[in-house]
Amino acid sequence: MTSYEKMHSGDIYFCNDEELSRRQLACLEKLYDYNATRPSQGKLRAQLLKDMFAQIGDGCYIEPPLHANWAGAHVHFGNNVYANFNLTLVDDTHIYVGDGTMFGPNVVIATAGHPILPELRERVGQFNMPVHIGKNCWLGAGVIVLPGVSVGDNTVIGAGSVVTKDIPANVVALGSPCRVLREIGEHDREYYFKDKRIDFDKI
Repeated sequence: MTSYEKMHSGDIYFCNDEELSRRQLACLEKLYDYNATRPSQGKLRAQLLKDMFAQIGDGCYIEPPLHANWAGAHVHFGNNVYANFNLTLVDDTHIYVGDGTMFGPNVVIATAGHPILPELRERVGQFNMPVHIGKNCWLGAGVIVLPGVSVGDNTVIGAGSVVTKDIPANVVALGSPCRVLREIGEHDREYYFKDKRIDFDKI
């Protein structure tokens, strides 16, 4: 098995492999170009994302700067995904994001880990576990999602949370480590923020 194949197997591999470095560098050149675009170059940004990402749907928008270990080469976005400034994708293996999901500024989605055993870290040992984010989720500013985690559809992760374990669908979750606070329910059909009511006649 090659080092590149091991990247996606969950096995320990050594990320100082020359072939990996060569392939990664080619990806990062595209990321540099994306981050150097001007705000008026929307069509160019969209084309670069299609070149960079494993999959990116219609209507996606990622506000530069974007940071990604492999420039999105292992990232799969559905349609209408939005990311604010400084999205960081540690995409050493696959990241899946469903339609309509939103990321606040400074969100980190990490697939990579390193062994606790110091001797393996001295040799630049690494392993990667895929991350799955469902449809229509909202991850608030500064959320960190760790390797191997899944977040269910429609779920809201509160700002600053560190998501260490799977979070189910249709809940509000927050904290470090992130825990479910409550289900999304009737209260959310009436109020959008504190005591602010939703006026469906006006929206």
